[in-house]
Amino acid sequence: MKHAAIAMYCAFPCFGDWFTANILQKQPFEMYEYRLMWKRLRIFILLVILATVVQQSMHEDAALDWKRNFYVALYPVNADQSAEVGAYIKTLSADDFELVAEYFATQAQHYQLGLRRPVEIKLGAEVKRVPPPPPEKGNFLNVMLWSLQFRYFAWVNSPKLSIKPDIRLYLLYHDPKKYNSLTHSTALNKGRIGRVNLFADHRDDNTNLVVLAHELLHTVKATDKYDVATNLPIYPDGYAVPYLQPRYPQPLAELMGGRVPISEHEAKIPASLQRTMIGIKTAREIGWIK
Repeated sequence: MKHAAIAMYCAFPCFGDWFTANILQKQPFEMYEYRLMWKRLRIFILLVILATVVQQSMHEDAALDWKRNFYVALYPVNADQSAEVGAYIKTLSADDFELVAEYFATQAQHYQLGLRRPVEIKLGAEVKRVPPPPPEKGNFLNVMLWSLQFRYFAWVNSPKLSIKPDIRLYLLYHDPKKYNSLTHSTALNKGRIGRVNLFADHRDDNTNLVVLAHELLHTVKATDKYDVATNLPIYPDGYAVPYLQPRYPQPLAELMGGRVPISEHEAKIPASLQRTMIGIKTAREIGWIK
C-alpha cells in the first residue's frame, strides 16, 4: 500500500493532496477501515490501467499496418520562457514543417507502402507549460513515474486541432545564444508522445527537422541505431549504404543512426532531411516492410 500510494503521490500531485488530507492524518485506530477500501481501490485502478494499456496497445499495433496515414500534432513550447524564443515561435507556420510530411512520403515510396502521404503534420497552438524532463537516473521506477507524468501532461496540454492527432510532439525551443548544444530528445511509443529539443533560430530549421523526424519515428517503434557513448552510427543498421565500397565516406545518414559516417571514428550531423534516408531495419520496425 505504502509504495503504491507514494507512486501515485509522485505521479499525480492532486492524489497526493487527497492522500495527505484523508489518510495520513488519521489516527492508527482509524486506519483499519481504510485498508479494505484501499485494497479494493488499488485492484480497481490496476484493472483500469491494464485494460487501458491492452486497448491502447491493440490500437497502436493495428495502426502500424499503415492502412491510413498518421496525423502528427506539433505543439511549440518556449522552453527558456524568454522573449527571444517567444518571438521565434510566433513566426512559425505549418509550411515550416511541410518538408517532414514530404520526406516521409518520398521514403515510403521506396518501400512501396501504398500511402501517398503516410504522415500529415498539424501545427497546434503554443503550450505554455514545459513537459516533465526524463529522469537523470534511469531506473525502472523513475522511468515509470516519468512516463505517467508525461502522459498526464499530454492529456491536459493538447490544444484541440481540426482532427484528433495520432502522435503529439512537444517542440521545446531554446535560445541558441544560451546553449551550444541541447540534451537528447525523448519520445515514447506507448502513448505516442515526444519532447523534442530544438534551437529557436531559423538558421537551424533544417537540422531541427532532422531531429523532429527522428523522434517521430520513435513513436512508431523505431529504435536508435547509434552508440550512445560516442554518437557514432552502429554498423550496419545505422548506415545508409552499409555495403558501399569503400565504406567511407557514406553519402547519407540513416535517420535513426543520426549522423553521416565519414570514417570509422568520425560522423557529422546531416545538414537537412534530404541528407538522410530510412534504412531497411528501421522500415521493418515501423511496419513498412515485413
